[in-house]
Amino acid sequence: MSYNPWHGCHKISEGCVHCYMFRGDERYNRNPNDVHKTSSFKLPIQKDRSGKYKIPSNTTIFTCFTSDFFLEEADEWRKDVYHMMKERSDCHFFLTTKRIDRFHVSLPEDWGDGYPNVTIAVTIENQRQADLRLPIYTRLPIQHKCILLEPLLEKVDVRKYLDSIEELVVGGESGPEARPCDYAWVLDLREQALEKNINFTFKQTGANFIKDGKSYRLDRRFHASQAKKAQINLFYKRLSYQNEESV
Repeated sequence: MSYNPWHGCHKISEGCVHCYMFRGDERYNRNPNDVHKTSSFKLPIQKDRSGKYKIPSNTTIFTCFTSDFFLEEADEWRKDVYHMMKERSDCHFFLTTKRIDRFHVSLPEDWGDGYPNVTIAVTIENQRQADLRLPIYTRLPIQHKCILLEPLLEKVDVRKYLDSIEELVVGGESGPEARPCDYAWVLDLREQALEKNINFTFKQTGANFIKDGKSYRLDRRFHASQAKKAQINLFYKRLSYQNEESV
C-alpha cells in the first residue's frame, strides 16, 4: 500500500524534468514545491476500534512516493517516521530517494546496519547520476538495497556498484513529453543483473518506447502490462517487498 507522510518536492536532476507528481499538482493548480505533512502522517500506527493496527502485518508499505524521504524540509518529521518503522517491524517499508547524500541527517541512534524491515532504493536516470549517487549509496549501512533506474534516459553501466544490491528495477518515463526509453538499454541492464545473480524487474515501458529502432507511443494503462509481456524479469531471491515466488 502507499504511504505519503509528506507531499511536495523540488526538482534536482534530469530525471525530475517531467515528474508525475508535479504534473498532477499543476493540473489541479497546486504548488508542487510546497512541502507539507499530510493527513496520513501517522497511518502506519493508526488503530481501529478494537485496538488493532489498520495496516495488517506483512504489508509492504511504499513510502513517500509524492516527495523525497530525505528532503530538507522533512528533517524533523523523518524522526517520527523512523520511530513508526521500528514500531511496525511486522511490515516492510520501501522508499526511494535521489538525495542519498543526506542519508545521515536525522538517522536514529539505533539504526546500526539498518532496520531489517526497511528497503532504501536509490533512483538514477543516467550514467552521470549513477556515478554521483551510487558510490555514496554502496557504502551506507542499509540492509536492503535496490537501484531504481526510472526514468531510464540512456544506456547505463552499474556493474561496479552491484555487490551489495538485491535488485535492479527499470522503467521508462510517463507523460505526454516522455523522453525515449530504448529496450536495448533495458536488456543491457538485465545482463548486468544476470552477471551478479541479482533480481531484475522490468517495471514499465514508459510512454515513448523504442524497440529494434522503432518508436512506440504507449498509453499509460499499457506501460506495465507490455513490460510484463517481455518476460525478462529475474528472481533469484524472494525479497520482503515482493509478492512473486522466488526461483
